[in-house]
Amino acid sequence: MLASGFAGLGYQIVWTQQSALWLGHETAAVLAVVAAFFGGLAVGALSMGPCIERSTHPVRWYATCELVMAMWALALTRLMAPFSDSMLALTGAQPAPVWQWAVAFFGTFLLFLPATAAMGATLPAMERVTAAMRSQGRSIAAHYASNTAGAVLGVLASAFWLVPGLGLGRTAAVCVGLNLLCAAASLAAFPRSAERVPSPGLRPSPERRRRTLARLAWTGLLGIGYEVLVVRVLSQVAEDTVYTFALLLAVYLAGTASGAAAYQRWLARSADRDRLGDHLLCALAAACLIGSASLWFADRIDASLLEQWGGGMVTAIGAEAAVAIAAFALPTIGMGALFSHLSAQAGASGVSFGRSLGINTLAATAAPLLFGVLMAPLLGPKTALLLVVVGYLSLTTRRAWLEPVVWAPAAIAVALAVVAPPLAFIDIPEGGHVVSYQDGTMAAVSVVEDADGVARLRINNRQQEGSSATLLVDGRQALLPVLLHPAPRRVLFLGVGTGVTASTAADDPTLVVDAVELLPEVLAASRYFRRVAGDRAASPRLHLLTADARRYVRATTQQYDVIVSDNFHPARSGSGALYTVEHFRAVRERLARQGLFCQWLPLHQLDLDTLRSIVQSFLVAYPDGRAVLASNSLETPVLGLIGQRDPGRFDAAKVRARLAGAAFPTSPAAFGIDSDLALLGSYVAGPAALARFAGIAPANTDDLPVVAYRAPRITYAPDSRPSDRLVALLHELSLDPGELVEATTDATWTSRLVAYWAARNRFIEVGRDVRPSSNVQAMLAQVQEPLLAVLRISPDFRPAYDPLLRMADALGRSEPSAARALLAELTQVQAARPESGTAIPSPRASP
Repeated sequence: MLASGFAGLGYQIVWTQQSALWLGHETAAVLAVVAAFFGGLAVGALSMGPCIERSTHPVRWYATCELVMAMWALALTRLMAPFSDSMLALTGAQPAPVWQWAVAFFGTFLLFLPATAAMGATLPAMERVTAAMRSQGRSIAAHYASNTAGAVLGVLASAFWLVPGLGLGRTAAVCVGLNLLCAAASLAAFPRSAERVPSPGLRPSPERRRRTLARLAWTGLLGIGYEVLVVRVLSQVAEDTVYTFALLLAVYLAGTASGAAAYQRWLARSADRDRLGDHLLCALAAACLIGSASLWFADRIDASLLEQWGGGMVTAIGAEAAVAIAAFALPTIGMGALFSHLSAQAGASGVSFGRSLGINTLAATAAPLLFGVLMAPLLGPKTALLLVVVGYLSLTTRRAWLEPVVWAPAAIAVALAVVAPPLAFIDIPEGGHVVSYQDGTMAAVSVVEDADGVARLRINNRQQEGSSATLLVDGRQALLPVLLHPAPRRVLFLGVGTGVTASTAADDPTLVVDAVELLPEVLAASRYFRRVAGDRAASPRLHLLTADARRYVRATTQQYDVIVSDNFHPARSGSGALYTVEHFRAVRERLARQGLFCQWLPLHQLDLDTLRSIVQSFLVAYPDGRAVLASNSLETPVLGLIGQRDPGRFDAAKVRARLAGAAFPTSPAAFGIDSDLALLGSYVAGPAALARFAGIAPANTDDLPVVAYRAPRITYAPDSRPSDRLVALLHELSLDPGELVEATTDATWTSRLVAYWAARNRFIEVGRDVRPSSNVQAMLAQVQEPLLAVLRISPDFRPAYDPLLRMADALGRSEPSAARALLAELTQVQAARPESGTAIPSPRASP
């Protein structure tokens, strides 16, 4: 049973990840797959359970079920791709939630049904196989515990070793091997036949049977509902990586296995089974209260453990596991014991175990939709969790309500509903306040403003999607790719964030802009930032769409001149799928002639090894790919990978004409793009340098999702500063002018471009070593000579002028002679700039 449970959960992890690639990562789609899995288990248990119960050859049933799982898993290696294409076409680019849920549920239900139905029948079959070998009655608790323990091993092994090392396909192959091993071992180890199960001598009343089956159904619904809600809350505390979900699921399964084992060891022979059922329900309700109460302190528990244990990925994951244990341990132990007890009661009533399991699992099928999609956003996680507690108490008998074990938890639940704060985690800086907060079906989205008036958009209180302090850089991330295209007409943005990037592009009256965002709550929050940026009314040319970016690219038939993909946090669950070879190729199919694709990458959230795999994946789809820097930021450096459908080189004259003819109401110069040198000077690498940088790193593919499993390392335990990674990256990259500009380009201008690149790299190195100070003279002593040296490399490099000009302006009030001396040096440097005269540029804020 260990191996069978291992294989079952291994399949679930593999197939859920594969399904998300074509269904999308919306909550409706993800939870629909979970529901479809439970539905298949229920069908198998209900349809085959009674036959297994009557069979005199249950070992054949078990072996056949294991073989069916193995054969269907092999068949899916061929069926998955064409089936996903048809389901993708049926779903559409931007489906209504109800339609998407229906397609996702029924599509995956039918796709996995042969295997999931066989899974649902294995536990009743094994229970029958070993029934004759036990001398004392029949109990499924030991089998349930063993099967679930195997599932725990399957979750952990798949997430931490198999999928990262072998990929999804080979992990499924390992599970196929386990199924075949289970089939062969069962035929060799167990008797080929077994006596029919005798009917119970004393049959309880139909009313008692109905009550037991109703309890099985409701506890299945409430148990999975509790799991969905706790995972939803803890996503605001944990890092929300593939490891986070694996730990939460493993703790949940380990608890239920422990509960079943404990019931078998200490409670199975209880004389008063009705009273035991009431006590188990009350204990489970109290356990859910304790587990829910721990959620209010989850962030403090996590922070305290990290402080005590120190840094490192292992300790960070251990802290997440501790938070999961606090929320899940007691409730899941109670769930495992209660299910075992109710199944035993049903068996004593003449109900087959297959039917008991099927009813319990069938009810669980509705939990993701009811609790995850409907109750969590409408009522809030706190109220929904307390309703789970009340639900368990409502299943007790009337006699039990006379005892404190029932009304005490009920009273506590009511008190918490009235006085406890919402289960919302928002970090508010001193002097700051919450601008907006919205609990969605998939995540909580907040906008928090600090004492300086800087507002930040966060998802689940952890993932920052931008701020009002980065409006220039956000706008620059739109302008760079748009201005690199000779004549764009339609632009697609994958990811919205604050909305400033997409709305900046939409300011061009010649552009039609589509922007796709997974979370509708982010779209609602982005209106605040667009207002801060001066966009009082949404542009009619800006179309904001709620959809999964990857699915939208595959499903839409629209062609785009420019596609810009946001710098998605690579460690977050689901984001790695937006950095795969398959996705990059799909984007290329959506590009029109001369189309250009820009993939922004957050270097402050990436280690260089993970970046190598992303670059490798990009080069598979765009062999002539190049790289640019979004800005000169050291704290939040952003690298852009540029790919073109029809690769070509730039002509300086045409670039100047493109800049001069840009129809933006705000000049690109306001975003630091004041010349052709500034535009092309953002490049840092050509295809040859990128290929050298990628080296032999494995490409990130749908089958081998290395980014999803590697990127969390630096999230859990940062090993370097973003500025250090940026400088190290620049040392590995290089760019030959011939890879970027036409050979006929003026040689003098080309030399200026090369000098601009060198000055930019030196500017970044200088900035890494600067220690900020409010004392102007102290700052000037640090940066004056280094920045002047940068300007001597390239007098065209505008960002080096601005800090010196600002300091000269500040010094002019207190030390005019020092200010004049600084301006004189700047004038001397500026005089070396071709076609510049001696005019010193006026100060401005450089990105």
